Amino acid sequence: AIYSARKGLRVAIVAERVGGQVKETVGIENLISVPETTGNELADNLKTHLLRYPVDLLEHRKVEKVEVMGKQKLVTTSVGEKFQAPALIIATGASWRKLNVPGEAEYIGRGVAFCPHCDGPFYKGKHVAVVGGGNSGIEAAIDLAGICSKITVFEFMDELKADNVLQERLKSLPNVEVFVSSQTTEVIGNSDKLTALRIKDRKTEEERLFELDGVFVQIGLSANSSVFREVVETNRPGEIVIDAHCRTNVTGIYAAGDVSTVPYKQIIISMGEGAKAALSAFDDRVRGII
Repeated sequence: AIYSARKGLRVAIVAERVGGQVKETVGIENLISVPETTGNELADNLKTHLLRYPVDLLEHRKVEKVEVMGKQKLVTTSVGEKFQAPALIIATGASWRKLNVPGEAEYIGRGVAFCPHCDGPFYKGKHVAVVGGGNSGIEAAIDLAGICSKITVFEFMDELKADNVLQERLKSLPNVEVFVSSQTTEVIGNSDKLTALRIKDRKTEEERLFELDGVFVQIGLSANSSVFREVVETNRPGEIVIDAHCRTNVTGIYAAGDVSTVPYKQIIISMGEGAKAALSAFDDRVRGII
């Protein structure tokens, strides 16, 4: 929006909340040139910066329908508004898939974490669990093993699903233990922070308590793309397919950040992708494509 407004375009943002998933990140220490911030602080700064420009900010609503009418894109929101524009940038992000067990929601940011790159350093020297035995879970366990005193991996299936090279690397680490056929049934805490996980052995039905300092839930990201899937091309996981310029398969519709196929879901990458999408839209307008 900032890049578009600086090009002199009329811009509107439709959003549930500025910051989105960023607001769920407790500490951010890898945003280049900003040594340390929090998700809430960054979201507030983004909003402050945004409001320096003549952007129409429409929060607390969702996009419910998108239609393509010639060169125009018609967007209908959850409060009944309709907006029409030649260019539409989809930057709806993604959501961490959650365990949906008792206690999880209560302890998000207080022991329940989703991003090892963002929050891993806060667990230095501590015992943490990783739930998920796919590539993202095993990569997280390997990364965290260099920071934490002990890593316990829980996988729901009867074997790990990660690539063999990652499994071999994991086996070589002395401070990692793996439990397969393990279902997380409850997150337990002392009202201040997480203290344990309740895990059920799916074969024996036996339940155990594992005392822990934290848990990283790594069972995948889900792109927030459902409302757009009948309009633009998406891949099997639901990410919107884009080219190197953030263009989708529909002229005048662009996608940026975690909702798209761009690799590595990081704040700094999404920021760059947002700028790129805006510049691509402006370029297409100058060339008369939209």
